[in-house]
Amino acid sequence: MAHIEIYTTATCPYCIRAKSLLARKGATFTEIPVDGDPAARAAMTERAGGARTVPQIFIDGRHIGGSDDLHALNAKGGLDPLLAAGAAS
Repeated sequence: MAHIEIYTTATCPYCIRAKSLLARKGATFTEIPVDGDPAARAAMTERAGGARTVPQIFIDGRHIGGSDDLHALNAKGGLDPLLAAGAAS
């Protein structure tokens, strides 16, 4: 399975939605909470090319974007190949 990192906050409904999709896919992920952690939020913003909203999702180091981006990628059939590519590595 691919290496997935997701930057989140505790009460973010978009974070919950993104994690739910990944869980339905059977994907495991590392959750990085940024609420109350300015250093983690700064690292997220830097990695995400300036994006400051959560979630920010990375699959095998590739920035996917937020929840809407993840769901759009899934809708057009692009998420499963990324998840499978990580399994083949």
